[in-house]
Amino acid sequence: MKKKLIGLIGLIGLIGPMTPIAYAQNTDRGFEIAKNLEIFSSVYKNLNQNYVDDVDPGKTIKVAIDAMLSSLDPYTNYFPESDIEDVKLQLLGEYGGVGAIIIQRGDSVYISEPYKGLPADEAGLKAGDRIVSVNGESTKGKKTSDVSGAMRGQAGTQVTLRLERDGKEFERTLTRREIKLPNVPYSGFVGDGSVGYIKLDEFTTDAAKNVREAFVRLKKENPSMRGIILDLRGNGGGLMNEAVDIVNIWVPRGTLVVETKGKVASKNMKSYTRLQPEDTEIPLAVIIDGGSASASEIVSGSLQDLDRAVIIGQRSFGKGLVQNILPMPYNSQMKVTVSKYYIPSGRCIQAIDYSHRDENGRALKVPDSLKTAFKTRSGRTVYDGFGIEPDIEVEPEYMSNLGMALVQKLLVFDYATLFYRSHSAIAPAADFEISDEVYADFCRFLKEKNLTYSTATEHYIKDLREVAKQEKYSDAIEQQLKEMESRLATEKEDDLQKHRDEVCEMLKAEILTRYYYDEGRLAGALKTDKVVLRAIDELQK
Repeated sequence: MKKKLIGLIGLIGLIGPMTPIAYAQNTDRGFEIAKNLEIFSSVYKNLNQNYVDDVDPGKTIKVAIDAMLSSLDPYTNYFPESDIEDVKLQLLGEYGGVGAIIIQRGDSVYISEPYKGLPADEAGLKAGDRIVSVNGESTKGKKTSDVSGAMRGQAGTQVTLRLERDGKEFERTLTRREIKLPNVPYSGFVGDGSVGYIKLDEFTTDAAKNVREAFVRLKKENPSMRGIILDLRGNGGGLMNEAVDIVNIWVPRGTLVVETKGKVASKNMKSYTRLQPEDTEIPLAVIIDGGSASASEIVSGSLQDLDRAVIIGQRSFGKGLVQNILPMPYNSQMKVTVSKYYIPSGRCIQAIDYSHRDENGRALKVPDSLKTAFKTRSGRTVYDGFGIEPDIEVEPEYMSNLGMALVQKLLVFDYATLFYRSHSAIAPAADFEISDEVYADFCRFLKEKNLTYSTATEHYIKDLREVAKQEKYSDAIEQQLKEMESRLATEKEDDLQKHRDEVCEMLKAEILTRYYYDEGRLAGALKTDKVVLRAIDELQK
């Protein structure tokens, strides 16, 4: 009891000087914390002593911690020492490994894409290679996360992979490196060559430096450049300081970009641009979508609030929360939401209120009635509480049922593998297109694979048949349902022609990745990207 009292006195001491009411409230809170920690300790002690099977301490406590944190928000997480490589990948865009994306098919794992110039690529690994074993341990039946974990490790150590290609097995021993993924995978010119384009994938270390360098290079190559596009689609965010420095490329030094406010006063801060900008006049477009979050929303939202850029695409995700990484015992770490951020107009774009949940425990979206209007620098009205709404909205394009089937069954992937092995070279990425001959060959390939898939219409007919059976109408409408199914089957035979443009883009992307890596895939897609084309039109007005 004496130890508990000393601990409680220490907790109260950390709170500092208080009024009598505050003293009583914090004493009660301190007692509740001490009481519940004692209860938790007692629960685990009883489990360990009495449960019928052995209880794994690390696993059980990790489950308890994860359950506790899940009641807060999805961004507050605990990472044991074994997951530190994943933390490095999230925050820094780097990890110890061989540099390859892997995918699963059935009970086997395959190389999907080796990164250019990294150990897997240098060792000659190719997309489509089946990973038979890692360091002598079979991968059969294992998940990609298990295989990826086995392939990762400290830089400088070795890993031996046994692979299978075209029915023949071979072995490669690779030396792991500190793999740093490029946060700017592509930059170049689009349209008639008068508009620059920069794709930013993550706000990891040096993101601002790399974006700035890309912009300076483009401006040097074309001094009369009429505009610049910053593509933040699918960019889930990262380091806040990188976001501030990216905004700084196009706005004057000393401009407020973002302010954070939280419980702890030391976490409250205002972030201003601190460098000389590169260009405060060039027309700027920022592309966003539902996958643009956090630091992406700081960049797009602040540039919108400052009336410095036109925002194009779809509404962003709506993550206005800031996390810090805190060190924990035994080389573990904890990522904790410490504050909310507010962009120059004063708005917070957080779309989900994790402090309020419905009867099923689901966090609630900020209701329209609580959304507040704010003003941009020039007086335009913008709103808080639901992400960044683009100035120019471009409707998203959705994949057809045929397209989804081709992806899910890895048929585009398989065809690209065969194509790569039978074609030593193709046209440059910006010029490559799927010819009539290649598309006809792909259609023949699909016939051999006996492709089957269901459409939404077929699902509706199936549901209608079930409802009709329950309501005893099935005899009356069965003939019509069969006729509909027959006509639909005939229509589906033409899907490869109806959706040819979509399928050709999928084929082109996968094939370009085999020859020119991710950079080639991005370059090849720009000519037909509707959002990019809309941005070009806007910048050239």
